[in-house]
Amino acid sequence: MRDVGAMEPLATFCGNCDCGCPQLFVDETAPEDRRVVITDDFGQQIRMSTDQFGSIVQEAKAGNLDAVVESAGVPSAG
Repeated sequence: MRDVGAMEPLATFCGNCDCGCPQLFVDETAPEDRRVVITDDFGQQIRMSTDQFGSIVQEAKAGNLDAVVESAGVPSAG
């Protein structure tokens, strides 16, 4: 498994500050169950399979995560 510093991020989830925003990576050298990497503002990592990440994406597309975002007080993107 590579260090995230050696990988190009696929997405940055805030980008409006210099605080070390969460980022999404794919580590092609990692085992399949740890290939998707999400980092937080503090350098911690979550690693998951592409199937698990795909499940999160599908839930978000279906609107099933909207209530979580609303209850956290996050402004709507729309």
